[in-house]
Amino acid sequence: MGAHTVVVHVTTSAHGSDTGVRRVLRGGVVNMAGAVVGAALNLALIIAITRAFSQETAGLLFFATSVFLILAAMANLGAPDGLVYFIARMRVFGRPGGVPALLRLAMGPAVATSLVSAALLLVFARPLAEALGPEEAATYLRLLAVFLPFAVLTDSALAATRAHHDMTATALVDKVGRPSAQLALVGLIVLSGSGGLLALAWAGPYLPAAVLAWFWAGRIIRRSAPVPDGTFSEAPAVPDDATTHGPPDRRTHPVTPAVFWAFALPRALGGVAQMGVQRGGVVMVALLNGLTGAAVFTAATRIMVVGQFGTQAVLNAAQPRFAELLASRDHAGVRSLYQAGTAWLVCLTWPLYLSALVFAPEVMRLFGAEYAAGATVLVVVCAGQLVASVLGMGDLVLTMTGRTGLNLANNLLSLLVNLGLCVLLAPSYGAPGAAVALVAAVLVRKVLPLWQLRSLVALHPVSRPVLVAVGGASLWFGAVPLLAGAVVGGGLPTLVLAVSVGALGHLASVWWLRDHLELRLRG
Repeated sequence: MGAHTVVVHVTTSAHGSDTGVRRVLRGGVVNMAGAVVGAALNLALIIAITRAFSQETAGLLFFATSVFLILAAMANLGAPDGLVYFIARMRVFGRPGGVPALLRLAMGPAVATSLVSAALLLVFARPLAEALGPEEAATYLRLLAVFLPFAVLTDSALAATRAHHDMTATALVDKVGRPSAQLALVGLIVLSGSGGLLALAWAGPYLPAAVLAWFWAGRIIRRSAPVPDGTFSEAPAVPDDATTHGPPDRRTHPVTPAVFWAFALPRALGGVAQMGVQRGGVVMVALLNGLTGAAVFTAATRIMVVGQFGTQAVLNAAQPRFAELLASRDHAGVRSLYQAGTAWLVCLTWPLYLSALVFAPEVMRLFGAEYAAGATVLVVVCAGQLVASVLGMGDLVLTMTGRTGLNLANNLLSLLVNLGLCVLLAPSYGAPGAAVALVAAVLVRKVLPLWQLRSLVALHPVSRPVLVAVGGASLWFGAVPLLAGAVVGGGLPTLVLAVSVGALGHLASVWWLRDHLELRLRG
């Protein structure tokens, strides 16, 4: 089941909970700024690839990068989540001086595993390529293997910065810097007319990203180290009224390798399963329906990935705060943050998913005329993501209670649902069948944690902030576009008009209803 804390009910002040929500919101704003830019850059990258190269070449790259990301999730061994969890607890209980030792404990095995994974990808590049057909596949996979360790290093370093509530590094390095470099390099490849270096253009920026991320993490850790008088410069205290009940636990004991890896390894397998759900459809469609189908599936599901930038912005900011609230046994604060965070997720993601759902044919034509067949895939994926956003961050809360074993089981079940439905549906229905499998898997992963947490801290998304967010987004990005389509007809001009009007109205509504949405940066 993994290491987990004994968390029992306590009472904390409303002021303390509000302060924590505002801290998360400020971090989320920083992450969101980076996520907006990163989402635009990643979408531009996909559009550039699909328009400049054939569907077979695009599908090959998407297959290879999906294999890369699945292996990276496997090789990090859960170290990023473990670092966030344990560093946040060290800060709560006044022991940030132990962070350097924790980093050494985490990174040795993670780096070694990433090197082994890279070597295995180099060895098995040819058999994987033969399963696809194109000779270039082996070259793509070998080029990506070289940069696999740098992806693992980047993820862990950025996790350490987020554990200290510094979201700027993630925003600048991972959301803006790396995709900017990828887009620039792909642009050069397009100008050269040679698709053979596409994999290098995509993976190469992970090297400078790793260097910058570790430099940034080092500065933050040194700043948080013990000062000469024996105190700590940035260690938050446990709330004064966080009285404990029940048997003592080991919250204040040093983090041993056994304790760290008991938490991290199940999370690693869960992360692999989660990445398998996100990227496994691309691999399965490529193997079962060909590279052309994989290209269409990837293009159609890019809207989901763009939305996940906004989701991840909130999750990255909320993760250390959830760990702190659960460590100090503040269940009221957990519920408040969960419901406020769900409302923020709806405000951020519903405009995108509703717009893409209503204007699915127009959106797919952005990737090229041959991608119009992906409109059905886009509708299915967007409908599923609307529901997933409303269900909120239960899986993150489950992980931050230390129950990584349950999280692993949920993600494995989600992966099995995805793979099983892909095998059943992809051969006959192609990309739309894979889209149904993807949505079913995502909903399994979202619903199970809420049920599993019911005896610990009952979480449900039905609250005033969430209802206000759903109502506002549905009005401006559902009703308004449908009305515009009925009055002036469909097409790209209608899309631009409806989205422009909806965006202005949505921003005005969010500002006007900011108190109901828990959007208070100060106070």
